[in-house]
Amino acid sequence: MAYMTIRQIKHQMCINKLREMGCKVVNVQGVMFYVTYMLEDFKISYMYHIDTDNTYYLERLKPYVVAAGSFKTEEEVVKTIKIDIDQFRNAKKSKNFNKFIDVDTQISNTVRTFEDLFLYYNISSEDTEIIKDEIIRINDMLNEIRSRSERVFHEKDPESFK
Repeated sequence: MAYMTIRQIKHQMCINKLREMGCKVVNVQGVMFYVTYMLEDFKISYMYHIDTDNTYYLERLKPYVVAAGSFKTEEEVVKTIKIDIDQFRNAKKSKNFNKFIDVDTQISNTVRTFEDLFLYYNISSEDTEIIKDEIIRINDMLNEIRSRSERVFHEKDPESFK
């Protein structure tokens, strides 16, 4: 007779919660889960897996890759996905939504390009400092833009602006 542990029952309840939200959840070998959500014609997808220490590692795959981090419980994973979907639902109302996605995709590609630069080439300390200075300049610009922009999402505080 097959039986489920309390942990498995709890996780199944969270999968059911994701499905109630409109997500499609695919179980990949029992420890990895692929979650997709269609926001009109816009696809958002996530992957999370159960680590050996029984924590959950979550990342958003689409529209661009972002690591969401490690979570102690399944409920935290569901809450994070729900908030993320809510944020995209709100952002999709903007007339600049497609530009935002394009810019974020370019930033993600830049991170990959920097990694290739670092892993495949011997970069001088001076060139590394040039890159670092430009990143500081961009972050300063982002903070300046934030300070003059209206906040439109209040269910959760931003993690990068403290």
